[in-house]
Amino acid sequence: MSDPSVTGVVHLIEETKTYGAKGFRKRLVVLEQDKGSFTNFVPVEFTRDSCDAVDEMNEGDEVEITYRLNGRRWQRDANSEVKFFVNVEATSFRITGNGAGGGEPMVERVTDANSAFDEASEEDAPF
Repeated sequence: MSDPSVTGVVHLIEETKTYGAKGFRKRLVVLEQDKGSFTNFVPVEFTRDSCDAVDEMNEGDEVEITYRLNGRRWQRDANSEVKFFVNVEATSFRITGNGAGGGEPMVERVTDANSAFDEASEEDAPF
């Protein structure tokens, strides 16, 4: 089964952020989708070495991003509330319009859905 993809116009590209002692890196790209009566904003995370590939994108580019959903359970301590988070993690992308051309897919692919979080400890979780 292939990973799903999402298309849209690049609305925002954040700078790469580094977390924890091991240097886990993450970079957020927000896609804008016109849904007729409203605008949908879809945040997609690029992790580790794929953060650098985002430099090929520009705000205003039309892109298709292949992604996987990652879920995570988090609890500060045994007495606190349990929270669940979902992340949309990019595995590849291509520029489909308004950019400098067709764009090449990213080479780096995450093979284990949770491997990106293995580098960050619970205290370093970026959410």
